[in-house]
Amino acid sequence: MESTGGPYLNTAAVTSPVGIARLLQMTFGCTTFSLVAHQGGFSAAYGTFCMFVWTFCFAITVFIIACEFTHLHSCLSLSWGNFTAAFAMLATLMSLTAAVIYPLYFVQVGCYPIGCEVRDFRIAASVFAGLVFVTYASEVFLTRAKPGQVTSYMATISGLLKIVQAFVACIIFGALVNDSQYGKYVATQWCVAVYSFCFVVTVVVVAFSVTGKTALLWFPFDRSVVIYTFGAVLLYASAAVIWPVFCFDSKYGSPRRPGLCAKGKCPWDSQLVIAIFTYVNLLLYVLDLAYSQRIRFVPHL
Repeated sequence: MESTGGPYLNTAAVTSPVGIARLLQMTFGCTTFSLVAHQGGFSAAYGTFCMFVWTFCFAITVFIIACEFTHLHSCLSLSWGNFTAAFAMLATLMSLTAAVIYPLYFVQVGCYPIGCEVRDFRIAASVFAGLVFVTYASEVFLTRAKPGQVTSYMATISGLLKIVQAFVACIIFGALVNDSQYGKYVATQWCVAVYSFCFVVTVVVVAFSVTGKTALLWFPFDRSVVIYTFGAVLLYASAAVIWPVFCFDSKYGSPRRPGLCAKGKCPWDSQLVIAIFTYVNLLLYVLDLAYSQRIRFVPHL
Protein backbone atom coordinates (compact mmCIF):
# COMPACT_ATOMS: atom_id res chain seq x y z
CA MET A 1 0.00 0.00 0.00
CA GLU A 2 1.39 3.36 -0.98
CA SER A 3 2.13 5.91 1.68
CA THR A 4 -0.01 9.03 1.65
CA GLY A 5 2.65 11.04 3.41
CA GLY A 6 0.50 11.56 6.50
CA PRO A 7 0.56 9.97 9.95
CA TYR A 8 -0.22 6.28 10.17
CA LEU A 9 -2.76 6.76 12.96
CA ASN A 10 -5.69 9.17 12.86
CA THR A 11 -6.04 10.50 16.41
CA ALA A 12 -9.06 12.59 15.37
CA ALA A 13 -10.98 9.31 15.16
CA VAL A 14 -11.06 9.23 18.97
CA THR A 15 -10.57 12.88 19.95
CA SER A 16 -13.12 14.64 17.72
CA PRO A 17 -16.73 15.06 18.96
CA VAL A 18 -17.86 12.22 16.69
CA GLY A 19 -14.95 10.07 17.85
CA ILE A 20 -15.81 10.69 21.50
CA ALA A 21 -19.45 9.81 20.80
CA ARG A 22 -18.32 6.52 19.26
CA LEU A 23 -16.09 5.72 22.24
CA LEU A 24 -19.09 6.31 24.52
CA GLN A 25 -21.22 4.10 22.28
CA MET A 26 -18.67 1.32 22.63
CA THR A 27 -18.38 1.79 26.41
CA PHE A 28 -22.09 2.01 27.14
CA GLY A 29 -22.93 -0.83 24.73
CA CYS A 30 -20.38 -3.16 26.31
CA THR A 31 -21.62 -2.23 29.79
CA THR A 32 -25.23 -2.87 28.84
CA PHE A 33 -24.89 -6.37 27.43
CA SER A 34 -22.38 -7.27 30.16
CA LEU A 35 -24.88 -6.35 32.89
CA VAL A 36 -27.59 -8.37 31.16
CA ALA A 37 -25.37 -11.38 30.52
CA HIS A 38 -23.84 -11.35 34.01
CA GLN A 39 -26.91 -11.08 36.22
CA GLY A 40 -29.79 -9.21 34.58
CA GLY A 41 -30.82 -12.02 32.29
CA PHE A 42 -33.05 -12.12 29.23
CA SER A 43 -35.49 -14.55 27.66
CA ALA A 44 -37.88 -15.04 24.74
CA ALA A 45 -37.62 -13.37 21.35
CA TYR A 46 -37.72 -9.79 22.64
CA GLY A 47 -34.88 -10.41 25.12
CA THR A 48 -32.79 -12.05 22.40
CA PHE A 49 -33.51 -9.10 20.11
CA CYS A 50 -32.22 -6.63 22.72
CA MET A 51 -29.00 -8.60 23.22
CA PHE A 52 -28.51 -8.81 19.46
CA VAL A 53 -28.94 -5.04 19.11
CA TRP A 54 -26.37 -4.22 21.80
CA THR A 55 -23.77 -6.74 20.63
CA PHE A 56 -24.25 -5.95 16.93
CA CYS A 57 -23.99 -2.18 17.42
CA PHE A 58 -20.96 -2.65 19.71
CA ALA A 59 -19.16 -4.81 17.13
CA ILE A 60 -19.79 -2.44 14.21
CA THR A 61 -18.79 0.59 16.30
CA VAL A 62 -15.49 -1.09 17.25
CA PHE A 63 -14.95 -1.85 13.56
CA ILE A 64 -15.59 1.79 12.57
CA ILE A 65 -13.29 3.18 15.26
CA ALA A 66 -10.52 0.74 14.34
CA CYS A 67 -10.80 1.52 10.62
CA GLU A 68 -10.78 5.28 11.08
CA PHE A 69 -7.98 5.23 13.66
CA THR A 70 -5.72 3.17 11.38
CA HIS A 71 -6.93 4.67 8.05
CA LEU A 72 -7.91 1.16 6.93
CA HIS A 73 -11.30 2.42 5.74
CA SER A 74 -9.51 3.84 2.68
CA CYS A 75 -8.78 0.25 1.61
CA LEU A 76 -12.44 -0.80 1.71
CA SER A 77 -14.69 -0.72 -1.33
CA LEU A 78 -17.26 1.35 0.53
CA SER A 79 -18.43 4.92 0.48
CA TRP A 80 -17.26 5.40 4.06
CA GLY A 81 -19.28 8.55 4.75
CA ASN A 82 -22.46 6.90 3.52
CA PHE A 83 -21.71 3.72 5.48
CA THR A 84 -21.10 5.43 8.83
CA ALA A 85 -24.09 7.76 8.42
CA ALA A 86 -26.40 4.87 7.53
CA PHE A 87 -25.16 2.73 10.42
CA ALA A 88 -25.50 5.58 12.94
CA MET A 89 -29.14 6.09 11.95
CA LEU A 90 -29.88 2.36 12.00
CA ALA A 91 -28.17 1.94 15.39
CA THR A 92 -30.17 4.87 16.76
CA LEU A 93 -33.45 3.22 15.79
CA MET A 94 -32.41 -0.24 16.98
CA SER A 95 -31.02 1.00 20.31
CA LEU A 96 -34.15 3.07 20.91
CA THR A 97 -36.29 -0.01 20.35
CA ALA A 98 -34.14 -2.10 22.71
CA ALA A 99 -34.14 0.69 25.32
CA VAL A 100 -37.94 0.57 25.34
CA ILE A 101 -38.43 -3.19 25.09
CA TYR A 102 -35.98 -4.35 27.77
CA PRO A 103 -37.35 -2.34 30.73
CA LEU A 104 -40.91 -2.91 29.52
CA TYR A 105 -40.57 -6.70 29.70
CA PHE A 106 -37.86 -7.24 32.31
CA VAL A 107 -37.82 -4.39 34.84
CA GLN A 108 -40.11 -4.40 37.86
CA VAL A 109 -40.40 -2.34 41.03
CA GLY A 110 -40.50 -5.17 43.54
CA CYS A 111 -37.90 -7.85 44.18
CA TYR A 112 -40.23 -10.86 44.04
CA PRO A 113 -39.80 -13.34 42.39
CA ILE A 114 -36.49 -12.51 40.68
CA GLY A 115 -34.66 -11.10 43.70
CA CYS A 116 -33.37 -7.61 44.44
CA GLU A 117 -29.93 -8.18 42.92
CA VAL A 118 -31.32 -9.24 39.56
CA ARG A 119 -33.79 -6.35 39.63
CA ASP A 120 -30.99 -3.86 40.29
CA PHE A 121 -28.90 -5.28 37.45
CA ARG A 122 -31.87 -4.95 35.08
CA ILE A 123 -32.49 -1.36 36.14
CA ALA A 124 -28.82 -0.52 35.59
CA ALA A 125 -28.86 -2.23 32.18
CA SER A 126 -31.94 -0.21 31.23
CA VAL A 127 -30.21 3.04 32.19
CA PHE A 128 -27.15 2.22 30.10
CA ALA A 129 -29.40 1.09 27.22
CA GLY A 130 -30.89 4.58 27.24
CA LEU A 131 -27.38 6.08 27.19
CA VAL A 132 -26.51 3.88 24.19
CA PHE A 133 -29.44 5.39 22.30
CA VAL A 134 -28.44 8.94 23.30
CA THR A 135 -24.86 8.49 22.04
CA TYR A 136 -25.96 7.10 18.67
CA ALA A 137 -28.52 9.88 18.30
CA SER A 138 -25.72 12.35 19.11
CA GLU A 139 -23.62 10.97 16.26
CA VAL A 140 -26.52 11.37 13.85
CA PHE A 141 -26.92 14.96 15.04
CA LEU A 142 -23.20 15.70 14.68
CA THR A 143 -22.76 14.14 11.23
CA ARG A 144 -26.01 15.16 9.57
CA ALA A 145 -25.75 17.41 6.54
CA LYS A 146 -25.91 21.13 7.32
CA PRO A 147 -27.79 23.56 5.04
CA GLY A 148 -25.72 24.26 1.93
CA GLN A 149 -23.11 21.64 2.83
CA VAL A 150 -21.91 19.17 0.19
CA THR A 151 -21.84 15.79 1.89
CA SER A 152 -22.63 12.09 1.61
CA TYR A 153 -26.17 11.27 0.53
CA MET A 154 -26.87 9.10 3.60
CA ALA A 155 -25.96 12.03 5.87
CA THR A 156 -28.72 14.18 4.36
CA ILE A 157 -32.24 14.25 5.74
CA SER A 158 -33.40 12.31 2.68
CA GLY A 159 -30.74 9.64 3.19
CA LEU A 160 -31.47 9.30 6.91
CA LEU A 161 -35.17 9.02 6.17
CA LYS A 162 -34.42 6.04 3.90
CA ILE A 163 -33.10 4.14 6.93
CA VAL A 164 -36.16 5.05 8.99
CA GLN A 165 -38.49 4.00 6.17
CA ALA A 166 -36.86 0.59 5.93
CA PHE A 167 -36.97 0.19 9.72
CA VAL A 168 -40.68 1.06 9.85
CA ALA A 169 -41.31 -1.41 7.02
CA CYS A 170 -39.67 -4.13 9.15
CA ILE A 171 -42.13 -3.33 11.94
CA ILE A 172 -44.97 -3.66 9.44
CA PHE A 173 -43.65 -7.03 8.25
CA GLY A 174 -43.40 -8.22 11.85
CA ALA A 175 -47.05 -7.37 12.39
CA LEU A 176 -48.02 -8.96 9.06
CA VAL A 177 -46.61 -12.35 10.01
CA ASN A 178 -48.25 -12.16 13.45
CA ASP A 179 -51.60 -13.55 12.26
CA SER A 180 -52.74 -10.34 10.54
CA GLN A 181 -54.96 -12.26 8.07
CA TYR A 182 -53.68 -10.15 5.19
CA GLY A 183 -54.44 -12.94 2.71
CA LYS A 184 -58.18 -12.65 3.32
CA TYR A 185 -58.73 -10.05 0.58
CA VAL A 186 -56.96 -9.18 -2.66
CA ALA A 187 -56.96 -5.55 -1.55
CA THR A 188 -54.93 -6.29 1.59
CA GLN A 189 -52.58 -8.44 -0.50
CA TRP A 190 -52.04 -5.36 -2.66
CA CYS A 191 -51.01 -3.45 0.49
CA VAL A 192 -48.48 -6.17 1.31
CA ALA A 193 -47.11 -5.87 -2.22
CA VAL A 194 -46.74 -2.10 -1.70
CA TYR A 195 -44.87 -2.57 1.58
CA SER A 196 -42.59 -5.21 0.04
CA PHE A 197 -41.81 -3.28 -3.15
CA CYS A 198 -41.02 -0.03 -1.35
CA PHE A 199 -38.89 -1.82 1.22
CA VAL A 200 -36.83 -3.64 -1.42
CA VAL A 201 -36.22 -0.53 -3.50
CA THR A 202 -35.33 1.53 -0.43
CA VAL A 203 -32.80 -1.10 0.66
CA VAL A 204 -31.34 -1.13 -2.87
CA VAL A 205 -30.96 2.67 -2.79
CA VAL A 206 -29.17 2.46 0.56
CA ALA A 207 -26.98 -0.43 -0.64
CA PHE A 208 -25.86 1.42 -3.79
CA SER A 209 -25.12 4.55 -1.75
CA VAL A 210 -23.13 2.69 0.91
CA THR A 211 -21.09 0.69 -1.61
CA GLY A 212 -20.42 3.78 -3.72
CA LYS A 213 -21.50 2.03 -6.93
CA THR A 214 -23.97 4.67 -8.10
CA ALA A 215 -21.54 6.00 -10.72
CA LEU A 216 -21.57 2.61 -12.47
CA LEU A 217 -25.30 2.82 -13.25
CA TRP A 218 -26.38 3.74 -16.75
CA PHE A 219 -29.12 6.07 -15.49
CA PRO A 220 -28.94 9.19 -13.25
CA PHE A 221 -29.20 7.73 -9.77
CA ASP A 222 -30.23 10.92 -7.96
CA ARG A 223 -33.10 11.65 -10.37
CA SER A 224 -34.25 8.05 -10.23
CA VAL A 225 -34.36 8.15 -6.42
CA VAL A 226 -36.60 11.22 -6.50
CA ILE A 227 -38.93 9.59 -9.05
CA TYR A 228 -39.07 6.42 -6.95
CA THR A 229 -39.85 8.44 -3.81
CA PHE A 230 -42.76 10.11 -5.62
CA GLY A 231 -44.03 6.69 -6.68
CA ALA A 232 -43.66 5.39 -3.11
CA VAL A 233 -45.80 8.28 -1.85
CA LEU A 234 -48.57 7.30 -4.27
CA LEU A 235 -48.29 3.60 -3.40
CA TYR A 236 -48.35 4.20 0.35
CA ALA A 237 -51.26 6.63 -0.07
CA SER A 238 -53.24 3.82 -1.71
CA ALA A 239 -52.32 1.41 1.12
CA ALA A 240 -53.24 4.06 3.71
CA VAL A 241 -56.75 4.10 2.28
CA ILE A 242 -57.22 0.42 1.43
CA TRP A 243 -55.82 -1.24 4.58
CA PRO A 244 -58.07 0.52 7.15
CA VAL A 245 -61.17 0.01 4.97
CA PHE A 246 -60.68 -3.74 4.60
CA CYS A 247 -59.62 -4.25 8.22
CA PHE A 248 -61.81 -1.90 10.25
CA ASP A 249 -64.93 -1.30 8.16
CA SER A 250 -67.84 -3.36 9.50
CA LYS A 251 -68.49 -4.76 6.01
CA TYR A 252 -65.08 -6.42 5.79
CA GLY A 253 -63.55 -6.46 9.26
CA SER A 254 -64.23 -5.15 12.75
CA PRO A 255 -64.22 -1.48 13.77
CA ARG A 256 -63.60 -2.51 17.40
CA ARG A 257 -61.30 -5.02 19.02
CA PRO A 258 -63.12 -8.34 19.57
CA GLY A 259 -63.72 -8.95 23.26
CA LEU A 260 -62.54 -12.57 23.17
CA CYS A 261 -59.32 -11.80 21.29
CA ALA A 262 -56.28 -13.11 23.19
CA LYS A 263 -53.61 -10.57 24.08
CA GLY A 264 -50.58 -10.95 21.83
CA LYS A 265 -52.41 -13.27 19.42
CA CYS A 266 -55.16 -11.02 18.10
CA PRO A 267 -55.30 -10.30 14.36
CA TRP A 268 -57.05 -7.00 15.09
CA ASP A 269 -54.06 -5.77 17.09
CA SER A 270 -51.68 -6.62 14.25
CA GLN A 271 -53.95 -4.88 11.76
CA LEU A 272 -54.00 -1.76 13.93
CA VAL A 273 -50.19 -1.72 14.19
CA ILE A 274 -49.92 -2.06 10.41
CA ALA A 275 -52.41 0.77 9.86
CA ILE A 276 -50.55 3.11 12.22
CA PHE A 277 -47.13 2.45 10.71
CA THR A 278 -48.53 2.69 7.19
CA TYR A 279 -49.42 6.29 7.96
CA VAL A 280 -46.02 6.80 9.62
CA ASN A 281 -44.20 5.60 6.51
CA LEU A 282 -46.46 7.63 4.24
CA LEU A 283 -45.46 10.74 6.19
CA LEU A 284 -41.79 9.74 6.00
CA TYR A 285 -41.94 9.34 2.22
CA VAL A 286 -43.70 12.70 1.86
CA LEU A 287 -40.97 14.36 3.96
CA ASP A 288 -38.34 12.51 1.93
CA LEU A 289 -39.82 13.82 -1.31
CA ALA A 290 -39.88 17.36 0.05
CA TYR A 291 -36.28 17.29 1.27
CA SER A 292 -34.97 15.57 -1.86
CA GLN A 293 -35.74 18.74 -3.83
CA ARG A 294 -33.19 20.71 -1.78
CA ILE A 295 -30.12 18.46 -1.58
CA ARG A 296 -27.04 18.11 -3.72
CA PHE A 297 -26.29 14.45 -4.29
CA VAL A 298 -22.63 13.41 -3.99
CA PRO A 299 -22.18 9.64 -4.33
CA HIS A 300 -18.56 9.06 -3.34
CA LEU A 301 -17.96 11.02 -0.11
